Amino acid sequence: MKNQILILSISIGLLCFTACKNKNSASSGKVFRYNMGAGITSLDPAFSKDQATMWADNQIFNGLVQVNDQLEVQPCIAKSWEISADAKQYTFHLRDDVFFHDDEEFKDEKGRKVVAADFVYSLNRLMDSAVASPGGWLFNGKISKENGFLALNDSTFQINLEVPFRPLMGLLTLQYCSVVPKEVVEKYGKDFRNHPIGTGPFKFKVWEENNYLILVKNENYFESVDGKKLPLIDGIKVSFINDKATEFEQFAAGKLDFFTGIDPSIKDKIFTKNGDITEQYKDKFNFEKGPYLNTEYLGFSQKDQKNKALTNKFVRQAINYGIDRQKLITYLRNNIGKPANAGIVPFGLPGFDPLKVNGYSYNPTKTKELLIKAGYPNGKGLGEIKLFMNPTYIDLCTAIKKDLEQFGIIITLENVPPAFLRESMRNNTAGFFRGSWIGDYPDAENYLALFYGGYEAPPNYTFFKNAQYDKLYEQLISMPDISKANEIIHQMENIILDEAPIVPLYYDEVARFTSKRVKNLPLNAMNLLVLKSVELD
Repeated sequence: MKNQILILSISIGLLCFTACKNKNSASSGKVFRYNMGAGITSLDPAFSKDQATMWADNQIFNGLVQVNDQLEVQPCIAKSWEISADAKQYTFHLRDDVFFHDDEEFKDEKGRKVVAADFVYSLNRLMDSAVASPGGWLFNGKISKENGFLALNDSTFQINLEVPFRPLMGLLTLQYCSVVPKEVVEKYGKDFRNHPIGTGPFKFKVWEENNYLILVKNENYFESVDGKKLPLIDGIKVSFINDKATEFEQFAAGKLDFFTGIDPSIKDKIFTKNGDITEQYKDKFNFEKGPYLNTEYLGFSQKDQKNKALTNKFVRQAINYGIDRQKLITYLRNNIGKPANAGIVPFGLPGFDPLKVNGYSYNPTKTKELLIKAGYPNGKGLGEIKLFMNPTYIDLCTAIKKDLEQFGIIITLENVPPAFLRESMRNNTAGFFRGSWIGDYPDAENYLALFYGGYEAPPNYTFFKNAQYDKLYEQLISMPDISKANEIIHQMENIILDEAPIVPLYYDEVARFTSKRVKNLPLNAMNLLVLKSVELD
């Protein structure tokens, strides 16, 4: 408590320098600064449900495994593992040099070694209804009820499944699956959210909610790269400016090291229509972009649909052909992103193949033909179609509305707060809605689960149900051979595109700037911020 009072009494810049500097540091005052406008609601990894929390938790915590820049599963606290022949038993062998951050709950206030029992506790905690973790769904219907999580000894942890689930390793890379110490969690209870103790490259120092968060270097971190002990910087400072234009001004002024995200208010200031950097900023910062596992779409409820016209798949197909996706990308996204002319699985994931998935592109002739086939020539008799959306997407949805009007498809925009929209999607009161799916883990199954009839909302917000699709999904999750899995993925995508419970709009891209002093910041399609190997000049 005394340390926090001291820290809060001095400037944040001096705070970071002071907190990070010690006799073991390779350097002093090298602090990575970024902003998170959405704010952070918890630093407990059991509540890593949004990007702001995941980015922070990724610095503080570790799990059994992690993904590299190519989204391949790699060792982390587990140095190796075996999978049984029936793909129902996973046995992990843990490193013996991983320690929790120091805390007064440990002997001599020094962080203790992580053992297999810590993973038994941490993963069971996710499923505990008293904790009410939004990640509780991860293991639902997957883990054996008798011996789901076992510590065979201190260094051997085992997961036993009810049925094979091929994406399990990807699922275990989520921040939800981070290891936490039972004694610290139980001491602080719900206050563990602001007293996080993990094993990660950075340790928690202070969090003044909606103002700033300070993390400092973990001198006892277990990973290294090229003979260098990680992390390579002294700390991290996160601010919470809830305005994208102001955030960019701070970045341009050299007060932040990192900026990402396309905001309508500033996109034309930063990007040309071709997606290049404007002359004003061309040589001032580093810029890169790449695939982002986020598919933006429109969804039609398939359950108790109030608008009779939307129960007709030819109407849904007509809407798919009636939207000019490339125009949306060019004029509203400044060519950041790609038109979703295939299915729900985005580019950047194995399984994405536009040659084998028969998607939609802009085709006015087909829209008109399908409306006639559906019994609504030139939109006559369709009535007004209400599209539920949130304020962030007003420009996108207005452009879609204009595209469809030329065919007699009249859209009314129902602009509601994000939380209200999510609830309306969940309880099936939004018959036609704008949605998006950011991959929880790097596997096509995560996207295809949105349409599995065995799931309600979430994730099946369209309430789609198709016996052939469900059978293929059940085959997919138990199939270890990814090449054969891709064949099933393509079949499933083509079923979805034919039945058209959604309108895929675009596949997003990560677009980010860094200051010239930043080196070795990896880019990945999960858009996960990984700072342990970053260097600062």
